[in-house]
Amino acid sequence: MKTKNPADIGAKKDTWLSKPTAKRLFTIKEAASYLGRPVSGVRTLIWKGRLPYVQEGRKQYLDIRDIDKYIDCSKTTMN
Repeated sequence: MKTKNPADIGAKKDTWLSKPTAKRLFTIKEAASYLGRPVSGVRTLIWKGRLPYVQEGRKQYLDIRDIDKYIDCSKTTMN
């Protein structure tokens, strides 16, 4: 049985999550995965004006900076 080289594990799985700074605009589906929310939840945030988007034709994209800003502004603490 051939053992796998640890450096090769995950080498084929080169996704946008492995290079967060390589991509600035996310599709709604990618943004939903990043936020850990359903796609419909992200669409609702867009429709309510809580997340700005970039319109390109019929496609909507979300800026990673806006997503991170939304997260930072949504944080609360217990006193």
